[in-house]
Amino acid sequence: MPVVSWLKHRLVVIAGLLTLGYLLLPNVIVTVFSFNRPTGRFNYQWQHFSTAAWQDPCGVAGLCGSLSVSLQIAVWATLGATVLGTMIAFALVRYRFRARGAVNSLIFLPMAMPEVVMGASLLTLFLNLGAQLGFWTILIAHIMFCLSFVVTAVKARVMSMDPRLEEAARDLYAGPVQTFVRVTLPIAAPGIAAGALLSFALSFDDFIITNFNAGSTVTFPMFVWGSAQRGTPVQINVIGTAMFLVAVVFVLVSMLITGRRGRRRA
Repeated sequence: MPVVSWLKHRLVVIAGLLTLGYLLLPNVIVTVFSFNRPTGRFNYQWQHFSTAAWQDPCGVAGLCGSLSVSLQIAVWATLGATVLGTMIAFALVRYRFRARGAVNSLIFLPMAMPEVVMGASLLTLFLNLGAQLGFWTILIAHIMFCLSFVVTAVKARVMSMDPRLEEAARDLYAGPVQTFVRVTLPIAAPGIAAGALLSFALSFDDFIITNFNAGSTVTFPMFVWGSAQRGTPVQINVIGTAMFLVAVVFVLVSMLITGRRGRRRA
């Protein structure tokens, strides 16, 4: 039974590849239909091969404008959540203060709370404060719910750090700033980068909380939702495919850099 033996030894690999293929299947479908030329308003059935949408990705009114808004919000939300989340993570791990346990618990609330509840709560807060709904209310909301993910990622990294490395730096007459910049920050960088990437993805992709607090501002997910009700343009598939390819390239470059550093150390 050579086939059965072969399957037993490679069962985990096969299961992993099948799971990965299942997860990537929607991306493959989006990519394929970005080259479709539908005869009607909806891009749900394959008709004819065409690269017209790739040649003019901004051919639909409002698409690139909403994409620009989403990218701006995602970048600023990532910066804000990463800076604040990193400081909170270091404070929770390195220092002892009153209500530390309560803060630890409260950090996880945005992750556990349904987005509908958070969106409605933030909307109530902004209306009571008399704030005008738009770009800034979306940004504040995104920083708020991205903060928990950054704290979780950075905190896990900081907890695994060896304090003796920082002690050795201080023994070699490095000041607090030098120790942090040259020792602590490089070691914590993978956790910070993971939190930042997660924040960007969550912010760019969010629809529910954004829809509550957007006012007249239209982000890319809101544009996609609105377009799906009256006809899905092929350009949406083009933008989705482009974002996916950019993410894949970024991951490959990161893996290449990490591999080179590992070979140098070896």
